[in-house]
Amino acid sequence: MTTESRRLPVPEGPSAEAFRAFFETVELPAALCDTQLRLLLGNNAFARFCFDHGLTVEQMMEGLAEARRLPEDGAGCVVEVPLPQGGVVVMELARRGDSLSVVGRRESELMRGQLVVVEQALLEQARTEGVLLDLGRSVAEAGSEEELVAAVARGVKELFPGRSFCIRIIDARTGVLTSLYAEGRLKEGSREPLVLKRTAVEKMHLTAESIPAGRVVVAALVPLLFEGSTGGVSAPLVASGQLYGVINLEYPASLREDPDVLQDERVLVQLANQVAVAVKNAKLIDELTFVRKYLEELLEKANALILVANRDKKVVVFNQAISRLTGFSKEEVLGQDVFSLVPEDEQLRLASVLAAALRGEAVPNFELRLRTRSGEARASFATSSALTSQGEVEGVMAIGQDVTVVAQLEQRVIHAEKLASMGQLAASVAHEINNPMTAVVAYSESLLQRAMMMGSAGAADAEKLRKIQESGQRILRFTRDLTSYARPAKDKVERVQLNALLDKAVGYCEHVVAQAKVKVERDYGELPPLPAVPANLEQVFVNLITNACHAMKPGGQVWLRTMREGRDAVVWVKDTGSGIEPANLSRIFEPFFTTKTEGQGTGLGLSIVQRIIEKHGGRLNVESELGQGTTFIVHLPLAD
Repeated sequence: MTTESRRLPVPEGPSAEAFRAFFETVELPAALCDTQLRLLLGNNAFARFCFDHGLTVEQMMEGLAEARRLPEDGAGCVVEVPLPQGGVVVMELARRGDSLSVVGRRESELMRGQLVVVEQALLEQARTEGVLLDLGRSVAEAGSEEELVAAVARGVKELFPGRSFCIRIIDARTGVLTSLYAEGRLKEGSREPLVLKRTAVEKMHLTAESIPAGRVVVAALVPLLFEGSTGGVSAPLVASGQLYGVINLEYPASLREDPDVLQDERVLVQLANQVAVAVKNAKLIDELTFVRKYLEELLEKANALILVANRDKKVVVFNQAISRLTGFSKEEVLGQDVFSLVPEDEQLRLASVLAAALRGEAVPNFELRLRTRSGEARASFATSSALTSQGEVEGVMAIGQDVTVVAQLEQRVIHAEKLASMGQLAASVAHEINNPMTAVVAYSESLLQRAMMMGSAGAADAEKLRKIQESGQRILRFTRDLTSYARPAKDKVERVQLNALLDKAVGYCEHVVAQAKVKVERDYGELPPLPAVPANLEQVFVNLITNACHAMKPGGQVWLRTMREGRDAVVWVKDTGSGIEPANLSRIFEPFFTTKTEGQGTGLGLSIVQRIIEKHGGRLNVESELGQGTTFIVHLPLAD
């Protein structure tokens, strides 16, 4: 006898291959039968088991029919199957769910082998598992909640042919219905609210807080949703203690066979558990997608200038605000080197800021000139490091604002301050300018001609003429420098020798120093060039030297000292004046704050000085003691 002669067609479907794979892995004698123990399929081990005992398959199955009377609690019984040559095979049978475990004995001696009888329920289980496996792949590939519901509907149709069903998905927080799919004719008003069976709620450990009030009702029985239904089961979609919907399965009167309600309910719960996790994940993905799009829109439409560069210094975010400011479109800038956005003389400063941000250091405030289609614009930025999920720096984010107009106003204020300083200087030197100039204009030309005509006799006059010429040249040089100082400066960064710039600033203040009757002492250290706007730095030191002179009585001393500290050039401007009151020391950099008498100052000088130094990437500190004088300390970064 062979197994092939006993095989009957196995129902075809998406789960047939899954069942056959399972059946072939059973090494013990096994048979597939229906609920009446009619053989459908048997493996080779089962055929040999029957043949070895001299029984046909039908005789063996008839002997096992007694097992149908086994109780559900798993209690066993003994069945004697007579053998043709005499004796019996004693079968000890025990029901385990929907299968039978059989151990055969002959004349009280334990025989080798075990007979496992698999009922039709195992085929259904394999088919169910196959459908659920296919469904798991489908819902995992679903790109939206709509696609997920469609995949679940296909699975329900295959698992429960001929049934009516309704799939409802809700928002876990509000209970609002977000998706509905129904196969059958729904009754009027059956869409909402959702009704959950009390026993199912308790079994799934749903709390009252997790059930949206007003939209979900808990009751002892679930009302039927479809017209003409004779009964039904339902299963809530619960994942991580949150309710995501419910699946209702109902039996129309036209159903051909009586349904196994308990089996349907078990499968439906299994399906609901799998779908609930998929729905939860789909909603999380939807929320993350929404948040991502919202943040992208927020960055794109923000009124602030937003620029992000990766570790390779390539632009990855360039929002509309900075696009409007520069005139460059996002498509033109994304993927380009960030240094292409600034003029060449700003790239050094930008490089230092990027390096600090890539080290994880925030740069709270720095100004930068940006290239535009029509020229340049000024912007003030604050930077922070863009981090990966592992906390590693992957780029730099800069958020700023357009300060072009502010910068222009500041230039006007600086210019106004220069003019005010020039007025004070001009008032103090007016007599020294008028007298030499009168002499130069009235006598220089005639004296020069006369001296040349007299030859050696006019040597003395020639000597006087040279002195007059020297005085005139000195005056002309001074007035030229003064005019240059008063002229608005262009913000062009140059390589500046700081010691020479300090000497030039002292020259501008020569008459202030003379009027105050103080001395200027210099103690310069060796310094390399530094990047700066010369005219603006001149304004800084002219202001500091002038303030020092005003703070001292005749006989005082201004001490200028320079030296290098690490990557900075440091300048000390120290006076021997009266010092600054402690209460005023913290306010001296505030705009319009001044300790001078009315008409002597605007209160903008030190505020502008601090701003200029910060624009150069430096910092300004002050030390003062009453009666001992004041020291301003300027730190300026040197060029790399």
